[in-house]
Amino acid sequence: PLTAMYAHPRSTPTRFLPAINTMASSYKNCFPDFPLPQSFSLPWMPTAYYKAAAINPALAPFSKSSQGSTSSRKLPSVSTRTNCYTPDDWYRANLTNYKKSETCWHNAEHLTVDTSCMIKGKYRRTRKAQAESTKNLGRRVNDIEFWKAELCCELNEIIRETNGLTDMKKQLERALAETEATLQVTQECLLHREKRMGIDLVHDDVEKQLFVEADVIRSCQERMQQHLDKAKTQIASNRRAQHELERDLANKQAAYHIDKCHNLRNTSKGISYYRGLERVNATISVPESWAKFTDNNILHSQSERVASAKLRAYIENLLVAVANEMWRQFNRVNVTFTNCIAETANAKNKIQIHLAKTLQEISQTKANIEEIQTAIRHIQPPLKVAQTRLDKRTWRPDIELCRDTAQLRLVDGVHETDETIQSLQEQLRDTNSMLQMLVHAKSVLEHYVAVKVNSLFIDEVKCLGIRKTFPSAVRRVGYI
Repeated sequence: PLTAMYAHPRSTPTRFLPAINTMASSYKNCFPDFPLPQSFSLPWMPTAYYKAAAINPALAPFSKSSQGSTSSRKLPSVSTRTNCYTPDDWYRANLTNYKKSETCWHNAEHLTVDTSCMIKGKYRRTRKAQAESTKNLGRRVNDIEFWKAELCCELNEIIRETNGLTDMKKQLERALAETEATLQVTQECLLHREKRMGIDLVHDDVEKQLFVEADVIRSCQERMQQHLDKAKTQIASNRRAQHELERDLANKQAAYHIDKCHNLRNTSKGISYYRGLERVNATISVPESWAKFTDNNILHSQSERVASAKLRAYIENLLVAVANEMWRQFNRVNVTFTNCIAETANAKNKIQIHLAKTLQEISQTKANIEEIQTAIRHIQPPLKVAQTRLDKRTWRPDIELCRDTAQLRLVDGVHETDETIQSLQEQLRDTNSMLQMLVHAKSVLEHYVAVKVNSLFIDEVKCLGIRKTFPSAVRRVGYI
């Protein structure tokens, strides 16, 4: 309504105001060239500018002196006048002028009163409109201050949450980098165990646990890398929400400083005419959409902040979980290594015992061989004697070639001695074979001992040597 009143000023009836060309030149430059709207009021109240005046014309009677006065000039002749009026016409003309002037006076008085009332009403209406505008602007400033406070609070919260998630991301990166050293130790242990020899190159529990440890570490790395990517994405989302809040807050601050114009007064400096602005609608929102926009920004920031807090808590729990998981598997591998080393050492000791006994048996077998050879050498002379006697007795003449008891006994003795030598030689061959078997067993046992020594060196010195130091709990969760 005010805009319509300002935009379409009423025209002043010409019957109440004098024409503008009748005004004095000193009043022409008091106002701008364009017509003022009807709502603009003047700081004066023209109530005392005009006073009602009544004039009662009194005509002087027609005096005789005037009738009888003589003039040195010659009076004109009545017959020479073109228009001749009577005294009644003269009186009536004067009365008519008097009535017209009185009518103009009364009209001017009524116009003055109406104008004064109109000015007072318009002035009151203008002051009321100005007060309402000031009040509305004050409310608007209060609304902006409220949303500014909400934006500042949420902005501080999202900045704090982003910083916390950034610190957690750095901690996760340190923990992820720390797992590389653990995985390298596991891989080096597997490579060292590939250098085992012979039968010890077996897919035992230690190797199985080492493969499990490598799988556990890689699984932990994959989960940590996935959550690291999620953290980077969430940080980017947080910063986008922060940027929207900062931009909205900057706009609110600019609008706040602009809407401080509600402090302007009629006597303030810097006020001026800006013609035609009331006809231009440069707004792009209504109070509902304006408040909804900021509320949506805050709600979006809150949702991103909640998601960031959940992700940060999950990453913190993940760091503890993967650290404990890798630590348990590390201990499990070390226990398996210890058991394997004890088992290998026990086997090595048993082999060494068998080797000692084998060496002892080899020594006894060699002594037995020497004894058999000595026995054979001792039996050969009696055999020679018996055979020589038989050879001598074959030279007996004629009837003297008797198969007597001596002959029979010599023959039996030769057979018995020959059988004894054959049996001793066979025993010698068996003993020599056994000696060869014992020597082979000795070499095998010595090889096994060397294999066990090599396995013990790999497991106990090389593998457990590099597995003595495992990252501490503080380093495993990424604090250092």
